[in-house]
Amino acid sequence: MTSIPEVGEHEEAFVPDDSYDVSIIIPIRNGEDYLDACMESIIEQDFTGQLQVSIYDDCSSDNTVAILESWRTKLHARNISLVTSYGLTSNPRGPGYGRNRAVEQCSGKFLCFADADDVMKPTRITKQHDTAKAHQNAIVGSRFVRCPPDSTKRFTKWANRLSPEQLYLQAYTSNGPTVIMPTWFCSRRVYDAVGGFDEGGLGVPEDLIFFNRHLDLGGSLVCVEDVLVTYCYYKSMSATFSVTQEVIWKLRVDALERRILANWKAFTIWNAGKQGRRLFRSLSVESQKKVVAFCDVDAKKLAKGSYTYEDSEAFPKIRIPIVHFRDAITPFIICVKLDLTDNNFENNLASLNLTEGIDYFHFN
Repeated sequence: MTSIPEVGEHEEAFVPDDSYDVSIIIPIRNGEDYLDACMESIIEQDFTGQLQVSIYDDCSSDNTVAILESWRTKLHARNISLVTSYGLTSNPRGPGYGRNRAVEQCSGKFLCFADADDVMKPTRITKQHDTAKAHQNAIVGSRFVRCPPDSTKRFTKWANRLSPEQLYLQAYTSNGPTVIMPTWFCSRRVYDAVGGFDEGGLGVPEDLIFFNRHLDLGGSLVCVEDVLVTYCYYKSMSATFSVTQEVIWKLRVDALERRILANWKAFTIWNAGKQGRRLFRSLSVESQKKVVAFCDVDAKKLAKGSYTYEDSEAFPKIRIPIVHFRDAITPFIICVKLDLTDNNFENNLASLNLTEGIDYFHFN
C-alpha cells in the first residue's frame, strides 16, 4: 500500500527500532494558526516514558516549517525527540500519505495519532499507553470535546455515548469510525497488520478504510472514557470536506454486506423512504434477494403496499412489501437517523424489546 516517500532530508537522524515508547504521528499542511497549541499540549504531557514526535509536512506554503523548527529546542529540553521530513514537490499528497511517512521515520513501540489543529489533554498519552499495553490488538480511542464547542453536536453526542459493544455494532453509520481518528492510539503491530493508510490523497477516507481493514483482520476497539482530546473543526485544515458521500456510502455498504448480511438468510429494511430504498438499490443481487420487506410508520408509505425496483433487470420487476414496523420480521437494517424525530423512532424501537447486534444494526 505504501510507496517510496518523496520527502526532503530528515532534520534529525532516527533509528528504526523500538527505541521510543510512543511516537506521536502528525501529518501537517499549512498549520501555522494551530501548531503552537498542538505542540504546547505535547510539552504538557505527564507521560514519563520515552516520547518522540514524528511530523511529515505535506508541502506547506505558510510559516508551518519555521514554527515547527522553533519547537525543536523546547521539545528536547523535555527529553522529547522530534523527527521531521518535508514534501519535495508543490503538490500535497494527502493525510494518508503523510501519516505513512511519519510512521516510517519514527521508532516508537506505540503510535499516538494527532492532527496539527487538535490539542491533547495532559494525561492522554499516559492513559492511552496503559490501555494499549493491555490491548495490543486494539485501536484505542477516547472521549473528546469539540472546538468550537457548538460544532457537530449530534455527532459528538453519538460518539461520546457509545458503549464498548456499540464501537463494533454501530460501525456502519454515516458518522464514520466509531473510534474517532484524532483520538487513535495503537501498537505499531496494529498499523503494520493493516499495512498503513490508503494514499489516494484528497477525496479518500483513509481513516475509514484503515478502520474497516482493522476490523476485517479481527482487530479490537477500545475507548478510554476520559476526555483526552480537543477535536477542532476548522474547514481550512480538514481533509474530511474533500471526501464525497458517495465514496463513504460504498465503503459502508461493502462492510455491511461483508460482515453482517453475508451471515443472514433474510432481513427487513427499516425505512421505506429514500435512504431505505437507496440501500436496497446499492446491495448486491444476492443481498437484495434476502430483503423480505421494508417497514415504516408513515401512512402514505404504508398505503402504497410495496416498493417496485424499476431498475431491476429481473422480470417481473422486483417488488418488496412495505409493512408497519410492528408487523415486520427481524432482523432489521435500520436506515433512520437518531435524534431527529423527538424520540419517536427511538421509542418505537425500544417498544419491540430487541437486542442490538442480534435483531438489528444501524445503517443511518
